[in-house]
Amino acid sequence: MNTSASAPIRQRWTVSDIVVASTLAVASGVIFWGWNLSYHAVSTLFIVYPPTASLVAGMWLFPAVLGALIIRKPGAAIYCEMVAAAVSALLGSQWGLGVLLSGFVQGLGAELILLLFLYRRFTFDVAVLAGAAAGLAGGINENWIASYYQYDAVGTLTHIAGFAISGALIAGVLPWMATRGLASTGVLAPLRSRKAHRESAFGLRNRATATSTS
Repeated sequence: MNTSASAPIRQRWTVSDIVVASTLAVASGVIFWGWNLSYHAVSTLFIVYPPTASLVAGMWLFPAVLGALIIRKPGAAIYCEMVAAAVSALLGSQWGLGVLLSGFVQGLGAELILLLFLYRRFTFDVAVLAGAAAGLAGGINENWIASYYQYDAVGTLTHIAGFAISGALIAGVLPWMATRGLASTGVLAPLRSRKAHRESAFGLRNRATATSTS
């Protein structure tokens, strides 16, 4: 009988976890900075109905899910999203230090989904849920907490829904694919995600692979 799925999982971060997560987060922060510079031009594509511009907001969410899928330990989503936000702020974000709150809230959204599955399941559906949760949290923050946007009720709900959809697609599907691609090259060898490319998309087989200890 296979008992590896119920075996204890070591949750303490290793040096490899810290180095990889930090490198990933810093690189993501540089991407954030570039995206910030181009966002004004991109948002004009949604000039007919500005609330729908949130359909590209997933570009600010992907480090949370990517970090969680690669590190596979508590705190990875929040850590990667917040460090990326901090790097973008240092490089010059038009939203200033307010991006730190955004980073925390968005990372927390993804983190809660991984916690729901006890950091044991990193399948396609979980990645999509984590991305959507990061987007939902981000949309709520942007509209009701930080109040960057002042839309009417329908516009606000549309903007938040766009965040969630974009999170599911850009910050959920793409990081899941990227994790599998990186695993196939062997660069994730020191990490739990080293066999991600061999895992079933929906956890129907090789379930223990996702929870192998580092």
